[in-house]
Amino acid sequence: MNIQTSDLDKNDRAAAEAALATLRDWAVKATPTEVAELDPAIARLLPEADDFANYPALRRAYPEDFEVSEAYKEGLPDLQNGPESLIKGAKRQIQHVGISNFRLPIRFKTRDSLNGGGDLTLETSVTGTVSLEAEKKGINMSRIMRSFYKHAERSFSFDVIEAALRDYQSDLDSFDARIQMRFSFPVKRQSLRSGLAGYQYYDIALELVEQGGKMTEIMHLDYVYSSTCPCSLELSEHARRTRHQLATPHSQRSVARISVEVKNQPDTLWFEDLIDLCRKAIPTETQVMVKREDEQAFAELNAANPIFVEDAARLFSEALENDRRIGDFRIVASHQESLHSHDAVSVLTEGETFAAQSLDPKLFSTLFHVG
Repeated sequence: MNIQTSDLDKNDRAAAEAALATLRDWAVKATPTEVAELDPAIARLLPEADDFANYPALRRAYPEDFEVSEAYKEGLPDLQNGPESLIKGAKRQIQHVGISNFRLPIRFKTRDSLNGGGDLTLETSVTGTVSLEAEKKGINMSRIMRSFYKHAERSFSFDVIEAALRDYQSDLDSFDARIQMRFSFPVKRQSLRSGLAGYQYYDIALELVEQGGKMTEIMHLDYVYSSTCPCSLELSEHARRTRHQLATPHSQRSVARISVEVKNQPDTLWFEDLIDLCRKAIPTETQVMVKREDEQAFAELNAANPIFVEDAARLFSEALENDRRIGDFRIVASHQESLHSHDAVSVLTEGETFAAQSLDPKLFSTLFHVG
């Protein structure tokens, strides 16, 4: 048999050209990842092959021994701090931009520290924001964290949080700035009659705001209490008295979010002080440790202090407005009804700090206490 080599070469070339055409058709429609997964060398066969000239030579192993030099860092791209031409959308000032819920342990002084008690170290969630001018693309958000960590080892005070705010405000060249810190603050509470004790945890947030050159210190507290309906109490007693019918008034777990502007006074407004103000205004705080005698005592305490949600707002207001360490304030109360399928709510504000025409649509839903 005679084999014509030239004919085989022609057939092989035609098959190769057909295969190449098929490969190119596929590669044009495929993603770079799909091309790389099949064979990075395919990229060389595409029309823009020059753009991929070094692609197959890229290393895929993590370079453990690579060290970053100052010159290398200077050459890294930084889109967030890029020119105004990179801005997307309307060139508008942004009032708040930053980071939310980065957590770290913070040492807090307590009122007992005045008598030799130690600090409390609590897991704290921090939110830090700055204003962004209309002509700036963005901010370097990691600077907020780095600035805060410089001061995180010091026992907290508003002076410490102000130092952190000043640092990142300067680093980010911003005119307004805000820091908010959220944590759960433990206080040991005695039962009403049994002599037992347990820890009550209070959700507290501290906020420092600089706006228009004015610095404002704010403390937020969620206070959880029981509210017995005065109307239901009287109706129950009416049934007992007139018809000898056993009836029970309805009461429910209730939550008030108290927000106060802390004034610059010689006397410190401690966390415990704000808690005590709330407990004095409405003494029916939910209990930690309870035996039968405590449960009976709590029923008696509620009967002695029946309140509508309107009463709650005014009682808290009376306590706050009589304390010289407190300036503007806001009270948001929610009585989570056991009678109705809805809640009873009230909002009372004093001063301009918390005045608002509109409320967050989710405001009242955030007042549910999670035990």
